[in-house]
Amino acid sequence: MARRGRCSSRGYVTAGRGPTRLLADIGGTNVRFAVQQGGGPPTRVRNLRVADFTSLERAIATYLDRVAIPSQPVLGAFAVAAPIEGDRVRLTNGPWRFSISALRRRFALTRLDIINDFTAIALGVPAVGRDGRRKVGGGRALANEAIGVVGPGTGLGVSGLVPCGGRYVPLASEGGKVTLAPFDRLEAMIVEYVWRRRQHVSAERLLSGPGLSLLYEAVAAVEGERVRPLAASTITSRAVAGTCARCRSTVNTFCAMLGTVAADLALTLGARGGLYIAGGIVPKLGPLFARSPFRGRFQSKGRFSDYLSAIPTYVITHRNPGLIGLAGLPAGG
Repeated sequence: MARRGRCSSRGYVTAGRGPTRLLADIGGTNVRFAVQQGGGPPTRVRNLRVADFTSLERAIATYLDRVAIPSQPVLGAFAVAAPIEGDRVRLTNGPWRFSISALRRRFALTRLDIINDFTAIALGVPAVGRDGRRKVGGGRALANEAIGVVGPGTGLGVSGLVPCGGRYVPLASEGGKVTLAPFDRLEAMIVEYVWRRRQHVSAERLLSGPGLSLLYEAVAAVEGERVRPLAASTITSRAVAGTCARCRSTVNTFCAMLGTVAADLALTLGARGGLYIAGGIVPKLGPLFARSPFRGRFQSKGRFSDYLSAIPTYVITHRNPGLIGLAGLPAGG
């Protein structure tokens, strides 16, 4: 049985006795597995690379072979970096595709819940705690208000939590595909450069791992130069180390653009409960992100600058917020 998510009062369920549940947070680059016993926290967490396996089925079988678990899983809860629209699922930015019903039969699961990966991260936000996040800038979160979540990684994930009678409803969103709006002349030139090569310049087109590489090329082109392509990891490591001025400039532009998208999400949701940044890129920037133009851009909305200044922004530093969110899905239907 597949579903997209349900109200959760805290994004986490009470521990107790019960069957073993297999958890999987499936992204375009990595898949993180864990098991959950009786509604408790995720345990036996393992990270595998998507590129090392021809299918999700092989990755699951490898995990189950390598890890000693208390008992054979009879339940499953998976988060997938893709829209969930029926039985067939295909990763948006990865090679895997699978049938939910076939996967359930293959591993003898009596129940298999599938939700979007950023829906799972949103569910995990209330449970990551102060130790699992880093605040950037000012503002104060208000209780019982909407929460926004955005995160650049292999793609750009977007979700949120909306208050629902003292509980939260998680959103299943493809907000990373919205059209990217330039903020100033430089960004307009960058978007125009990409637009000449792509039919649609989405936020994800530049605010992602592949997007960071494209942005590096675009920034150089706007400055009248051509550069060799660089991987996103190289760009960020050089920017953090301060060994490449163009890499630093590219990362600052990336952070500023992310500030625009995050602010738009905060305004759309009325996210006075806070705006959280997840994904594989921003947490690795460390103090550089706090010094970047992100927060200044987030607050720069004309008449609504004061409104946004009051909203706190956080970087999720917890290693597995998606697994925490999956563990919070009710297992009994």
